[in-house]
Amino acid sequence: DRYQVVPTFSRGTIWQFHKNASAMKHLMARDFEDLLQCAMPVFEGLLPLSHNKIVLDLIFDLTVWYAYAKLWLHTNDILNFFNLETTALSQSVHKFQQKTCAGYTTTELPQEHAAHSRRAAATTAKQGQDVPVLHSGPKTKELNLCTYKYHTLGNYPDTIQCYGTTDSYSTQQVSLLKLG
Repeated sequence: DRYQVVPTFSRGTIWQFHKNASAMKHLMARDFEDLLQCAMPVFEGLLPLSHNKIVLDLIFDLTVWYAYAKLWLHTNDILNFFNLETTALSQSVHKFQQKTCAGYTTTELPQEHAAHSRRAAATTAKQGQDVPVLHSGPKTKELNLCTYKYHTLGNYPDTIQCYGTTDSYSTQQVSLLKLG
């Protein structure tokens, strides 16, 4: 795993990654932040050139957007740049969905498929019917941009202007205090 070779940095900045980053469970805010901060060298060269550029551009825009969101002080100029970066991020996400996602067939993970099959069998058994043997494979999964989380990204600059920086209502600082 490429994340495993990324060195740690400072106390509480970049932590040692799990042997299999995609299998990490119960992620905390710092885990997502570490994964994002180290993503460019990890993902570089994994895909064909046309997709590689799209993915690296998306990671760059995500990282810049996240950096603007995490600032402790936002001036009007910074909020204007944050709005511009939000637009750039939206364009990168749509380009990723239209070009890169369209080039790959993705399915649910084996553990997701197993859980899905167990739920279906339990529901059928609960209804008093014979449990059918499920031979179907994992469900096809596509990037879904019709979610609340995606649609609220555009509201972050205005929310910060109205309510203050994200550190005033984030739990990440509390988890870092527990380290000391």
